[in-house]
Amino acid sequence: MEKVNSKFRRFLDKIAVPSEPGLTSTQLMLYNHDLKVVEPERRQWGPWNFVGFWVADSFNVNTWMIASSTIINGVAWWQAWLCVWIGYTIAACFICMTGRIGATYHIGFPVVNRASFGIWGSFWPVFNRAAMACIWYGVQSWIGGTCVYLMIRSIWNSWDNIPNGFPESEQPGNTRDFVSFFLFWLGSLPFIWFPVHKIRHLFTVKAYFVPTAGVAFFIWAIVRAGGIGPIVKQGARIGGSELAWEIVLGIMSSIANFATLIVNDPDFARFARKPSDAFLPQLITIPAGFAFTSFIGIIVSSSSQVIYGEAVWNPLDLLTKFLDEGGSAKRFGVFVIAAAFTLAQLGTNIAANSVSAGTDMTALMPRYINIRRGGYVCAVVGLAMCPWNLFKSTNSFTTYLSAYSVFLSSIAGVMICDYYWVRKGFYDIKELFDGRKTGAYFFTFGFHIKGYVAYICGILINVVGFAGAIGRDVPIGADYIYRVNFFAGFIVAGLVYKGLCYFFPIPACADTWTEAGDELDRQFSVAYGADAGENYDEENSAEFGKSAEAKGPDTMPRNF
Repeated sequence: MEKVNSKFRRFLDKIAVPSEPGLTSTQLMLYNHDLKVVEPERRQWGPWNFVGFWVADSFNVNTWMIASSTIINGVAWWQAWLCVWIGYTIAACFICMTGRIGATYHIGFPVVNRASFGIWGSFWPVFNRAAMACIWYGVQSWIGGTCVYLMIRSIWNSWDNIPNGFPESEQPGNTRDFVSFFLFWLGSLPFIWFPVHKIRHLFTVKAYFVPTAGVAFFIWAIVRAGGIGPIVKQGARIGGSELAWEIVLGIMSSIANFATLIVNDPDFARFARKPSDAFLPQLITIPAGFAFTSFIGIIVSSSSQVIYGEAVWNPLDLLTKFLDEGGSAKRFGVFVIAAAFTLAQLGTNIAANSVSAGTDMTALMPRYINIRRGGYVCAVVGLAMCPWNLFKSTNSFTTYLSAYSVFLSSIAGVMICDYYWVRKGFYDIKELFDGRKTGAYFFTFGFHIKGYVAYICGILINVVGFAGAIGRDVPIGADYIYRVNFFAGFIVAGLVYKGLCYFFPIPACADTWTEAGDELDRQFSVAYGADAGENYDEENSAEFGKSAEAKGPDTMPRNF
């Protein structure tokens, strides 16, 4: 038995990921290479990398259709497009707020959450984000499989006629759909291998190729229709308060579509060379890029109404109709555009889901998981969850996914309030990797009760309205609150957190605005007790104290 245990321990040591020597068992549950502060050598994302990242991310099937429901519900196209502009501009502001934390201290979402929810309390928000990323990975892969199906059918039209081995009454797809899905899933695996600071090249390629194909699709549809179609010529079919609420819902739809990226932007921003590189590029590119894609989607769908007598909002359905007409020129055009959408889905899946899930899983089990391994776990879970089953009941699936923004808005509210309003920009980075009871972020048994109370309050404000969204009878006031669910959750969580921290002060805060990110320009050890930890305390604390003292006595942080 002892021999078996010895072999098992050796096996665990062999599969363990590299970590800093001299760490305690507790610290090994909080730290590894992918969780640590990004050293200067890996800070390779400049302004144009962030521009390329968001231009690439903006072009996908979901963004193409983001204005469709608003227009279908009676809003004029330009009003729906204005909703996209406003919604993504607001989302960009949130992105910049969370992204600055990562760009300043070069840490990701899981580590940032330790300051807000506690060393061990951060596991719950991180687990929630990881689980959602795995679900979305599968969903986006299923959509990507449709893109692959179009590519294959453009080459071999007989692909559409292969025998179906699945009962049509039980599955939303058939044999060709499942094979196409698996090909997309399999083709995505090599891209998970690359480290985050290097995958910026994928988004650079996507930023050139995909929008170009989108513009080609735009021109092709207009030429075939002989104009831009009737949708852009019709005004709003509703008015008064009904129109006002549809506009609000359109704006909230855009923000909800970005809820996951709002909380995990530090995962990418931490690779920025300096904070300013992650500010204006994101603030400008996000609304511009997503509004551009949405505009193309509106015009192409409007043109499709002339061609087929009805508006086809899903671009993949429209490409399928083009293929059904036959012709080698059309098949070539569909192949190129479908390839662009395939690359678009791949990039979106890597950015929003694979890297996010990998980073989160790294925080959940840092001794044995890094971002690469976590990304592959995400891919396997995305396959095992059978994402095609979620498309059996599209309305319920969409409702529950939209409702998830309620949970993320509360997390964002606590995170942003903690950094900007309570701590005034100050983090004691070494303490974020300290699992001792005396640590500044250990709080109560490793959980920050104030953070959790605020988080729960942000959820509760929307619970009744959510019940109404799934068909229950609820008061009209609750329904109105739920229509602005992201703002309601964010504001309530932030205000409750600030109030609790005001009456019950927390450690490791600054009296005035004090960002200590400049002190992280060289590698340092997080180990304590050994020489590395002692050197850190003597050198880094002294250096920071001198720099803060030079700015004035009011900039000295409390409990550093």
